[in-house]
Amino acid sequence: MLLQYFYKYIKAIINTKLFRYAIIGGISTLIHFTISSLFIYFLHTSIYLSNIIAFFIAYIFSYSMQSTFVFGHIIAINKAFKYFIVQFFALIISMFISNVFYYNDYIKTIIIIIIMPFITFSIHKFWTFQES
Repeated sequence: MLLQYFYKYIKAIINTKLFRYAIIGGISTLIHFTISSLFIYFLHTSIYLSNIIAFFIAYIFSYSMQSTFVFGHIIAINKAFKYFIVQFFALIISMFISNVFYYNDYIKTIIIIIIMPFITFSIHKFWTFQES
């Protein structure tokens, strides 16, 4: 009985766009980290080039999965461009937060990890993937 009670709420949370957005974001982060690490370790590629390559591969995965799995849209060039703009500005904002606040680097990273997904999700929901 108690398990059924929690199952109903857990299922409702899993079915939310925000939860699916977070899962895809986490997988994209793992893809980025894995690919950049492989390039650095096995191919001895510079950290900059490795991260650029990893970013674009993770971006393709992230955009395609966020489009279809989270927001239920078809993949389109104009939405891919909007998605890129949002992600790029999220990077700029994250760098700004990292440089402005005088907290410990770990605290700044945690702040960014908590705040930025909510901001990017909202912008994607109301701009990139707005309902027609």
